[in-house]
Amino acid sequence: MVSTVDDTKRLAIATKLADMKALQNLLISNEEKFIHDCTEDEIRKRLQDMLEDDRKNLGVLDTAIVQYGVQSGLQETTQKLIESVQKLMEGSELTLFEKVSQHELLKHKQTMTGLLIHKAAQIVGADIEAAIAPLNAVNFENRAHQEQ
Repeated sequence: MVSTVDDTKRLAIATKLADMKALQNLLISNEEKFIHDCTEDEIRKRLQDMLEDDRKNLGVLDTAIVQYGVQSGLQETTQKLIESVQKLMEGSELTLFEKVSQHELLKHKQTMTGLLIHKAAQIVGADIEAAIAPLNAVNFENRAHQEQ
């Protein structure tokens, strides 16, 4: 019984990691669009710095997923969220400011998902906590981006 519960928890963490990776790709895509659309040099520079960090964070996420060793697909709700956000970002209903505001909400979601994974790993076991330790750097940088 215990191993079944642990397996369920481990798969849930794998699913959240897959969600994070998909959202990270969305964040990168959004930032590339914002850089293209932004006419203000200082803001464009900040966006470029964020993009560089987020590309690096994608690599960190990939490493954490490989170290974790349990593979899963993303949740259907996450896929729907991504499709909805992509539609908004490509459309003309929102101003650039509104798009960036929505993007910041995604950054917050990404940070909270990372913290949730970290807490779940503490409960499941030390081996899991060690495997996903690189995620702490991603969480830290996403929080720093929120402060900008």
